[in-house]
Amino acid sequence: THDELDLEFLGNIRGKDWRIQTNVYGNGSTSRGREERYFLPFDPTAEAHRYSILWTPDRIIFYIDDTPIREVVRSDAMAGDYPSKPMSIYATIWDGSTWATANGRYKVNYKYAPFVAELSDLVLRGCRVDPIQQVDSARRCAEANEDLLAAGFALMTPAKRAAMRRFRERYMTYSFCYDTNRYPVSFPDCDIIPSEQSRFFESGETKYPRDRRRARRQIRRP
Repeated sequence: THDELDLEFLGNIRGKDWRIQTNVYGNGSTSRGREERYFLPFDPTAEAHRYSILWTPDRIIFYIDDTPIREVVRSDAMAGDYPSKPMSIYATIWDGSTWATANGRYKVNYKYAPFVAELSDLVLRGCRVDPIQQVDSARRCAEANEDLLAAGFALMTPAKRAAMRRFRERYMTYSFCYDTNRYPVSFPDCDIIPSEQSRFFESGETKYPRDRRRARRQIRRP
């Protein structure tokens, strides 16, 4: 079994807002997918933006530019569902139109192929492991973790938490935490916020998608 952290662009219909999805899987737990989806407040094809995933032994934080959009705090109850194995980085383009675009309403039009994604300025920080043996060095990884934990992007300040709350209030369109149809029992890492929960159906989908799309603006820096 493998661990996995994802940032996925879910395709686009001309004139509509782009959406991005975050996934967290531990021990191959795809049957217990911890997905969240958000509208992007900008066109990602117009200019480059920075998309980041911070992993530490205690928490995972997803960033868009300088704004945290999701935080997963490790708990004992998560057990093996918290990703903790060595991972590799992949960039792929694949057809998820059976579900990603309005639950399969819009399919990929292959007459527009080839499809191109441009990536630049990749930065990796952390503990390097042997790609074949997938075995780490405890001492080296301890030093790498200390370095990460001391970095500014690992610190969740009050300003960052406020920025994350604003982003999620404006742009989150689905959360597994509020999908009681799929998961009648809440996950241990779900921080249920009643005021936030009231904005979602039992399917986990937002009740107010138009409100999330009203203003196209750049993400405010915390």
